[in-house]
Amino acid sequence: MAKVKLGKWEVEEEELLREIEEATRRGEEAMKTEIQASSVRYDQSSGRLVLELKNGATFLVPCDLIQGLHGAEPELIAKARLGPRGASLHWAKLDVDFSVGGLLEGRFGTKKWMEQLPQLLASEKRSNKPSTKRSARTASRGAATNGGNQRRRSRQLS
Repeated sequence: MAKVKLGKWEVEEEELLREIEEATRRGEEAMKTEIQASSVRYDQSSGRLVLELKNGATFLVPCDLIQGLHGAEPELIAKARLGPRGASLHWAKLDVDFSVGGLLEGRFGTKKWMEQLPQLLASEKRSNKPSTKRSARTASRGAATNGGNQRRRSRQLS
């Protein structure tokens, strides 16, 4: 039997072929069951990522929830790219990667990020301080439609 050198390891050719067949089988099975997107775009007016799924569903997620996108420039967020099968998202300039399935399950970052997210969002809400330039426009528009100055309003309520 011939041996095949893989870096510093050597394996029997028969074993290598068996592993390739098994990996191919697992990949084909995953393609049948994994959540895949057909397109992704950034809706700057709402600050949301719009994922069109291959099954026809649409998923929207606020970018400020996503680790690595929170506070990022809208122009960089808009450069989201789908992975080859549509199962992953990548932002090259931000060095950010997420699985589509993970986002749909509500995993927006590391365990530490997820633990800190409620406090981060609450502190931004209290200070009415938007996290991105896009949010500044949205926040001022929201203040106008919600009766003006948010600080004055909260003083009246307390």
